[in-house]
Amino acid sequence: MRKGTFMELCDLLPPALRRKNTKMRAALTAEKQVAIALWKLAMPDSYRSVGNQFGVGKSTVGAAVMQVAHAIKDLLISRAVTLGNVQVIVDGFAAMGFPNCGGAIDGTHIPILAPEHQGPFCQVKIAGA
Repeated sequence: MRKGTFMELCDLLPPALRRKNTKMRAALTAEKQVAIALWKLAMPDSYRSVGNQFGVGKSTVGAAVMQVAHAIKDLLISRAVTLGNVQVIVDGFAAMGFPNCGGAIDGTHIPILAPEHQGPFCQVKIAGA
């Protein structure tokens, strides 16, 4: 990740990441929380290993990952992911032989059983195979 991208995330996410200092410790900065979360999401390291890397406990790593993920979902996801007219998309897939489908990635067709309150089945295309 470029430094500019990291800094932009750190500028956009603090409203959801602000924590208060306590008598026991100082709160992690938004920058450190974002760095911890990105490191954990990018590397196959354990929480303990990431914690050692950043000088925090493994539970702090878990909390930072969850808080940053929720902040991204709440504040940024609508900037990156937008849906068009869902019915037009579903109708387009139905015309190609994929009823009840709202999206596709790559070209592998894998049927997935839907919960009872939805249709009899849904179809998903997954990248790769």
